[in-house]
Amino acid sequence: MRIVGVLGTMVWDTIWRGSDVGSPVEEWGGISYALAAADALSPGKTRIRPLVKLGNDLAERGFRFLRELSVLETDESIVVIDSPNPRVELHYTGPERRTERLTGGVPEWTWEELEPRVAGCDALYVNFITGCEFGLEVARQVRHGFDGPIYVDIHSLTLTTGPRGERLRCSLDRWSEWLSCFDVVQVNQDELAALAAYRGDPWAFAADVVGRETRLLFVTLGAEGAAYVMVPEALPLERAKRGRLEKLAAVRTGRVAAEPVEGGDPTGCGDVWGMTVYRSLLDGIELEEAMGRANAAASRSAAHRGASGLNRFLRGEIDCG
Repeated sequence: MRIVGVLGTMVWDTIWRGSDVGSPVEEWGGISYALAAADALSPGKTRIRPLVKLGNDLAERGFRFLRELSVLETDESIVVIDSPNPRVELHYTGPERRTERLTGGVPEWTWEELEPRVAGCDALYVNFITGCEFGLEVARQVRHGFDGPIYVDIHSLTLTTGPRGERLRCSLDRWSEWLSCFDVVQVNQDELAALAAYRGDPWAFAADVVGRETRLLFVTLGAEGAAYVMVPEALPLERAKRGRLEKLAAVRTGRVAAEPVEGGDPTGCGDVWGMTVYRSLLDGIELEEAMGRANAAASRSAAHRGASGLNRFLRGEIDCG
């Protein structure tokens, strides 16, 4: 049985969309989308181990959500913290543009906490939902202390939090050290631009960062699908290949288009995309086919509000979110 550790933060979202009847929507968000997407996939021989810290004010509700997911290996890897659970208020200013405000919070993970929880996992999926899941030193410790492939969605590492909780785009200090801690990196266009802030052209930057450590970079493009930059030896996802190439070959690039979708809620679509593509690659699916599956899952998830019930919606068991 393959076990995939999924590390991120379950946040309680309040989503405002000016044109929507019944706005706002209040629902689980953050890593909950990735967990729901993992459950929507055929479990086969894969189980998911959630690595999550819950604030005690929403812990009971969080466990109710998690226990609706049949793919979970255990919920014993979850920590309940005596502090308010993170909450995010999102105001959409366009189809994919929004402002965010983050309140509450839980402590960062330490390697001492993570080491026994990742023991026995075959792969890790990390999503920086708040950007405070762990720091660079812990990222290094995870890199050196874990033997399987590690996938990361950079997400909020390129956001800072203002005095009132407002989320603002920023560059990432020591970005090279951060990226070297992960085998597969996912960013969207805004995050790629933030990473490349001091390097000029974002796509030239993308081609430069793949190599001996980071072997595959995904850039999600919203309604236009997703692009990739990789070294030819990146797949299959095996830790043993890391750092063994004496000379790197030219990178390979490509884009997989998505079917156009009118309207919907893009919240969480990138999280659904990342989990779907990673699970597909772990299952040995060819790269562009895996991306096509991820595009389809992300497009479908836009028709559902929040993470509750999303697993069943993606499987086609219910008709609307």
